[in-house]
Amino acid sequence: MKLNRRHLAVLIALPLQGSSFTVASSVSVGYAIVETGQTQCYNASTGITCPASGVAFYGQDAQFTGNAGSYTLSANGMTVGDNVTGLTWERSPDTNGDGSLTKADKLTHANALAHCAAQAAASYQGFNDWRLPTIKELYSLIDFRGTDPSGYPGTRTTGLTPFINTNAFHFAYGDTAAGERVIDSQYASNTLYADPLASLAGKLFGVNFADGRIKGYDLTLPDGSEKTFSVQCVRGNTRYGVNAFVDNGDLTITDNATDLMWAQSDSGTAMNWQNALAWVQTKNAESHLGYTDWRMPNAKELQGILDYTRSPSTSNSAAIDPLFNATAITNEGGQADWPWYWASTTHATYNGMGGSGVYVAFGRATGWMKNPPSASCYTLTDVHGAGAQRSDPKISSGVVTIGTACNNGRMVYRLGPQGDVQRSAHYVRLVRGVIPQAETFRLLVSKTGSGTVTSLPASIDCGASCSASFTRNASVTLTATPDSGYRFTSWSGNCSGTAACALTMSADKTVLANFRRRYHPL
Repeated sequence: MKLNRRHLAVLIALPLQGSSFTVASSVSVGYAIVETGQTQCYNASTGITCPASGVAFYGQDAQFTGNAGSYTLSANGMTVGDNVTGLTWERSPDTNGDGSLTKADKLTHANALAHCAAQAAASYQGFNDWRLPTIKELYSLIDFRGTDPSGYPGTRTTGLTPFINTNAFHFAYGDTAAGERVIDSQYASNTLYADPLASLAGKLFGVNFADGRIKGYDLTLPDGSEKTFSVQCVRGNTRYGVNAFVDNGDLTITDNATDLMWAQSDSGTAMNWQNALAWVQTKNAESHLGYTDWRMPNAKELQGILDYTRSPSTSNSAAIDPLFNATAITNEGGQADWPWYWASTTHATYNGMGGSGVYVAFGRATGWMKNPPSASCYTLTDVHGAGAQRSDPKISSGVVTIGTACNNGRMVYRLGPQGDVQRSAHYVRLVRGVIPQAETFRLLVSKTGSGTVTSLPASIDCGASCSASFTRNASVTLTATPDSGYRFTSWSGNCSGTAACALTMSADKTVLANFRRRYHPL
């Protein structure tokens, strides 16, 4: 059965014995992106029945299928294998092993690195390649069936849904008994912001599985203490998140790692979420760049083309491979910058509303902050870094005015404790799926003596053609027919005996057909 959004429930398979297991990944070259899990469609504020083509809000995340989440637990329940990505994870961020998830389990960046190194050195669960995940590896786990608890009244979390699958992984919201907020469930990656001057001690990109965002978190807090994070080590598939971009020479870029094709240039202008979805359909009606199946990428696809080694301040560019064109903008603080891009994914809230859309910042992820805190106006700061994933109101009426900017006295729009800038209009980059070439293997046939070897399917006919390529796992049957005065004696190589040679093309194969002259007594 082909898995799609109608069969999205995460699969959990328990091995019969042993604590280790083999992850059957769908990835042979590059990596596969797990879909977001979003099945509900939304308009600019609430959930709706998914619209038909040509109707407003058509083309959003929930209307496209992808690689459904599929996980395998080890027999002892200590590790989780991702059957799509080929990654294996610690099941729980319980770093002190006391069986409960509290603030005490959270580690500084240095201690998180040391923890995963110690797990590798100890061959935890039989493996010695544990590591702190990259931000792309960590984000592979995000599940947008979650709901954002920001603004949630109280501390009871039983009615909330986190942005990670809790059938597969252990999870806890912030430890409010220890003074944390409900949303304090930031997980550490090993990806630091490329701009070392964005904060005094640097920023680490982490995923908050409580509120469904990526942010660059200051490693040192305002009070001088070190920021701590939940930690889950990972192992396996070191190719995950490594792009293989190819310029097709026709204003498109193909990522051979994910089999996604991207428009080389963006929309060139910002628009609200509804208009962004409509703009994509206009491009399809125009057969833009020769294709009619463009769509707005979901959150995980869009995050997958970020280049975390680049930033506006260090590479004077957007955080994307230079094969792409990104429209230059001037941000609210008057700086040369690059856009934020809409995803087709809605960032739903704990009360069921869907008024915010996910965006990914390829330019600075700015915020309005009072500096110093006693100031009467706000200064624009790169609070979360190029490479952040946040959300914005889908329409301009959803933005919140909080004061004036120090640089020009204009009203500023911000949200949250870091004063996330609100724009409600973002750029779009088109994506479409690429049909990958089927993997093929070569069958080489040679012979001794005189005779003919033919194949079914009919690709080989020695001597006219003694080699051919077949798709993976194709069934091929070779038949040997001796010439007059000869007899067929045997196969050798990948076949033996004298019967028809039956092969399954799981690899390159070589077969030798032996013919021998008949001798007649005098």
